[in-house]
Amino acid sequence: MKIKKPNAELVYKQIEDLLVPRLRLSSTDRAVYAHLLRHTRLEGKLRLRFSMAWLARGTRLCDGAARPAVRRLIARGALRLVECSKAGHVVEVLLPDEIHSTELDQRKTRDQLSPSRPVYTREVDFMKNKSLRRAIHARERGRCFYCLRRITSAGRCIDHVVPRILLGSNSYRNLVSCCLQCNSQKCDRSADDLLRTLYRERRLTDAELAGRLRALDALASGKLPPPLATTVSPLPRKGFPPLQPTAP
Repeated sequence: MKIKKPNAELVYKQIEDLLVPRLRLSSTDRAVYAHLLRHTRLEGKLRLRFSMAWLARGTRLCDGAARPAVRRLIARGALRLVECSKAGHVVEVLLPDEIHSTELDQRKTRDQLSPSRPVYTREVDFMKNKSLRRAIHARERGRCFYCLRRITSAGRCIDHVVPRILLGSNSYRNLVSCCLQCNSQKCDRSADDLLRTLYRERRLTDAELAGRLRALDALASGKLPPPLATTVSPLPRKGFPPLQPTAP
């Protein structure tokens, strides 16, 4: 069914200014939504039948990342699922201004009812003091971000996902706690390249690799804030000597 083509420039401005922040879309979600939008509304079509293999090839994603992204977009109201069968998926792609306000209001209500999370800006330098560095370690809960094995305080370090040599920042969105072996093995490589190397070395399973790639997306989009730095080291109780901090 042919429909009127929207103003592409306006639509992409609405995606960045309205849709991404309000629905909290990850980079994977954005890539999938933009690809489906390109082959539907921007071509004057409302619906599209596609396979996950076609979508994964078009977005340069693996099937394990494309499929969950479609489910998230459906759950958040950016897509309407018309049909799901062996022949493929049929979806209607909604423009940013067509997504019902009730969908966004319900999401806002859920966010208000959920426990508050620490809020940090991108400008906070998490390498500037021990308390902030400990917050990064605390977020990973004693495991290496990359290989997921248990690590001790003596065998851990903080790694820049985007290396400093490539202008990676000290924001919590670019810092992870990892083991010394993964830190040395990664060096100046990209994080997803290291994860695939760990998979080839059988240090990660299929499910763990997919989970780590999703975690990278969540980290970059600000969905994995560390705990408040002031809560990492509890205040000493009255009548007891203060605990001596351990080296990170």
